[in-house]
Amino acid sequence: MASADKNLSEGTAPGFEGTLPSPETIRHLLRAVIDPELGDNIVDLGMVGDISVSPEGLIRIGVKLTIKGCPLRAQIKKDIESRVKTHPLITKVSIDWGEMTPEERTAVMTRARWNAKEQAPATQVPINARVLAIASGKGGVGKSSVTVNLAAALAAQGNTVGVLDADIWGFSIPRMLGMPDRLQAEKVDGHEKPMIIPNERVLGNGVLKVVSTGMLVEDEGTALMWRGLMLTKAVEQFLHDVHWGHLDYLLIDMPPGTGDVQMGLARMLPRTDLIIVTTPAVSAQKVAIRAADMAQRSFLRVAGVIENMTSFECDHGNSYALFGTGGGTTLANEIGAELLGQIPIEATVSLGGDTGEPVALHNTGKAAIEFHNIARKLIAQTIAQSEMSGCSARIEEVAVPVAVRSRTETSS
Repeated sequence: MASADKNLSEGTAPGFEGTLPSPETIRHLLRAVIDPELGDNIVDLGMVGDISVSPEGLIRIGVKLTIKGCPLRAQIKKDIESRVKTHPLITKVSIDWGEMTPEERTAVMTRARWNAKEQAPATQVPINARVLAIASGKGGVGKSSVTVNLAAALAAQGNTVGVLDADIWGFSIPRMLGMPDRLQAEKVDGHEKPMIIPNERVLGNGVLKVVSTGMLVEDEGTALMWRGLMLTKAVEQFLHDVHWGHLDYLLIDMPPGTGDVQMGLARMLPRTDLIIVTTPAVSAQKVAIRAADMAQRSFLRVAGVIENMTSFECDHGNSYALFGTGGGTTLANEIGAELLGQIPIEATVSLGGDTGEPVALHNTGKAAIEFHNIARKLIAQTIAQSEMSGCSARIEEVAVPVAVRSRTETSS
């Protein structure tokens, strides 16, 4: 009996091997939850109150909003649950909502103003940009093709989209987007040293901003023989030393697997969401689940699964499942994520990557249509700026993201 009492006092869930997180650990995880309008995490903003952890794995969290009817409540709730539930021993997350007192609200607004004026971000990635890492368990599933076509589809719908080619060894983004120019560094106001300026491509009302090691080497055939620490440092440089400016989305083309770059990104950008790419084959699905496991262990959210190379349709209309069936659906069901879409096999997809003209830009085939459908789903997942009116900083006429953006644009 004494042993059982000791386990409960230490936070060990009955029937499980391992230890439940302490309230302090939960509070640390919640630092990855950002109030999109105030531009800071909900812990440092003073929004998080008491936290309790029951022996059965029930987490109860007190959260105070700036106003009772805050439109961001649903988004904050979703972010809290997705971050905390990544711990395998947590069974349920319950949120006790409250409203700040006038004094607490004043303190939050004071901090928000100070942040906007004085505090440099941990990275140069704008706080309101949605960060999506395109990941896979292994190579050869078309991850980079998915990245460039999603980026093109998002930009074609009027967004400013950053593309970070974090596949340091296997860079292919410059060729696939038709952007081979070398990166340049320029002096930017507010920064002591020159900043790397992303290469840009205008797509209708949208813009692509691209950074890749392929834009640093002499030619595409140059081999980079870097080890783990250098790979992580390269990604860190792209996050800290690139003048990204305004972004709506940042898509990161990850190297395959679950190595140093993945762990480094989880540390540097804990608000990253993963999109896992797999093929229909069961073997690919079994490998892809490792990426989901890495996300869980790193407390990252999985935004969804994309099944690539789903089937081939010949000119006669017959469809052939060349790589099997069901892998994407099985993976999505197993990890509890949404199946965002299924990309068919089309020669135009490969041709678009070879010529630097992604199929999502110039084709009305099924693959292009599916990429645009996935882009619309991602946009729907992302809270619109117009939905924020009347909440948080705006009730005090402190539009922090606008102030941050203005400062960035002024320095560019």
